[in-house]
This record gives sequence, C-alpha cells and structure tokens, in this order.
Amino acid sequence: MNDIPQGSRPFWKSRPAIVFVGFGSIALFLLLSEHRAHFLGVLPYLLLLSCPWMHVFMHRGHHGHRGHGSHMHAQHAERNERGDSHERDR
Repeated sequence: MNDIPQGSRPFWKSRPAIVFVGFGSIALFLLLSEHRAHFLGVLPYLLLLSCPWMHVFMHRGHHGHRGHGSHMHAQHAERNERGDSHERDR
C-alpha cells in the first residue's frame, strides 16, 4: 500500500535536516542580535519598497476587465429591482 520503504524517511525528518535547522536557527539568532541596528535601519526602506510590490501582485489581472465593474453594478441593480437578491430568500 505504501510506496515508501520502511527505512527511508522524508528529508526534513532525518537527522541531517534537524542539525541543519538547528545550526540555521543559531546563525539567524546571532546575525539578528549582532546586526540589529543595520536591520532596523533598513526596515523603513523595505516598507516603502513593499508598497509597489503589493500593488503589482495584488492588482494583477485588472487590465483585462475594462468596464467590468459597471457591468456588474448594472446586473446587481437589475436583480434588486426584480427582487431576485439573496436577501429575499432568507
């Protein structure tokens, strides 16, 4: 039933992976504790750089929907006039 042999485990559950995660967390702690001033000095710039990236990734796909919003608004208004809205079904 199981295609994975009994002796083999996924990499992240093996001993080398646990050691790697341990050393990585120690290194990250030491880097952040020793270089906190550098990290906190760059933080405002990272916040400013995140704004254009959020705009790019959160508004992707809007260029192909010209007039889509007004069309949906007209359908919603027409449905409300006919009484087909979901509030009537409650």
